[in-house]
Amino acid sequence: MIYSENILICIAAPLLIAAIFLRGEARRFAVFFTVGMVICLLSAYISGFLEFAGMMEADKIPLYVSPVVEESMKVLPLIFVLLVIQPPEEGLFLGSVALGTGFATFENCCYILTAGSENLTYILVRGLAVGVMHLVCVLMVILGTILARRTRTFSLAAFVGALSTAMCYHSLYNLLVSQPGVTSIIGYVMPLFTVGVLTVPYRRIRKEI
Repeated sequence: MIYSENILICIAAPLLIAAIFLRGEARRFAVFFTVGMVICLLSAYISGFLEFAGMMEADKIPLYVSPVVEESMKVLPLIFVLLVIQPPEEGLFLGSVALGTGFATFENCCYILTAGSENLTYILVRGLAVGVMHLVCVLMVILGTILARRTRTFSLAAFVGALSTAMCYHSLYNLLVSQPGVTSIIGYVMPLFTVGVLTVPYRRIRKEI
C-alpha cells in the first residue's frame, strides 16, 4: 500500500516553491505540471468511487471508466484557462504539455512504488507508452480545439468531438495492452506513433503563431 497524497506533497512542494522564483513560461510550466499531478490523484479517487458504487469488475475500469474520468478531468483546467484567462495559443500549448506530463509523471511514480523498479522493460513501457499516451490525449483535445477555432467551426460539438476522440484513444490503448502478445506490443508502440502523426498539425499551427 502506498500513500499517494504523501507522494504528491513530496513532489509538488518543491515545484510550488520554485514557482515563486520563476517567471513567464517557466512558472506556467511548473504550475500546470503540479495541477496535472493533482488531477491524476483526483481522477483515481473518482474512478475508485465509481468502481465501488457501480460494483464493477476491476478489469472493466480501465476500459469503461478510467478513460472517461481521466480525460474529462484533464481538460477542466484547460477549459478554465481558455474561457477566463484566454492565453495565446503558445501558452495554451505549454500548459497542455505540462499538465499531461505532470499527470503521467505522478501516475508512473505511484505505479513504480507499487510494482517496484527492478524490471527495466516495465520501466520503459511505463515511460514511453503509458506516459506518452496521457500527453497525446491532452494534445489531441488542444490541437482539435485550436484548429476548430482557426477554421471558425469551433463549437461545443467540436470540443466534445475532440474530447471523445481522446477518450476512445485512451480506451483503445488500455484494451490493446490488456491482451498479451502482439496486441500488447501494438498498444505500447501506438503512443509514440501518434506523437509522430500529431507533429504535422502542430508544426502547421506553430508556423502561424
